[in-house]
Amino acid sequence: MGEERSEERSEERFGEFVVVRRHDYVAELVLDRPKAMNAVSSAMARSIGGACAALVADRDVRAVVLTSTHERAFCVGADLKERNSMSDAELVRQRPVARGAYTGVLELPMPTIAAVHGFALGGGFELALSCDLIVADSTAVVGLPEVSVGVIPGGGGTQLLPRRVGAARAAELIFTARRVEGAEARELGLVDVLVEEGRDREEALTLASRIAANSPVGVRAAKRALRTGFGLDLRAGLEVEDAAWRSVAFSGDRAEGVAAFAEKRAPVWPGE
Repeated sequence: MGEERSEERSEERFGEFVVVRRHDYVAELVLDRPKAMNAVSSAMARSIGGACAALVADRDVRAVVLTSTHERAFCVGADLKERNSMSDAELVRQRPVARGAYTGVLELPMPTIAAVHGFALGGGFELALSCDLIVADSTAVVGLPEVSVGVIPGGGGTQLLPRRVGAARAAELIFTARRVEGAEARELGLVDVLVEEGRDREEALTLASRIAANSPVGVRAAKRALRTGFGLDLRAGLEVEDAAWRSVAFSGDRAEGVAAFAEKRAPVWPGE
């Protein structure tokens, strides 16, 4: 793919509830089920998974921002009305579909940023936790309230939250099912950047553009090393880092980066 994109590819819909918008090398993955405050139904979960698969295949995408069209919510979690209508057998069959949405976001190879405002609860917060960074505005209310309705966080929350805030803090938040507002969420590390009301999307897209200006090969390798090495002992982690370094050391991006630096110009990344 070349440097320019056609207007026809600037926006693509996946099912009824998910849109992908492209801003140069940044893709915006938009949750668009406003009538249900973006509650994740089976159809919406399939669409999120399908959109993520398309983003994985698009080598021009260097960063992804996850946003919402609802003015008062990022995502309120699973569609409990749908779940309540399911038989046990249907719920078992639906489980891989639901997991596909969260793992789709989690396994995107490029950096991902969630732009959160309003409610990000349960599976909604887990979608944000699946991203590398979370930008939230002052209206954000986050939490994992699943135990209050007889289940547990099942979209990665029990594993992703302690990696952010530590085991004890994650236990307190999950066991109490409490909601956390923006300022405290930033203080506890539940979100990374707190901005003024209404600026979460803008700030997330700006951050994504800064990331996208760097070598896509280098950034993807850095993400891979960060994700793979986290939790390993130092010696094993350094081996992960060395493998990632070897994957980029002889790449076209590395050659272009060195040449651009020597010639005092902006690099034009080949992305390979």
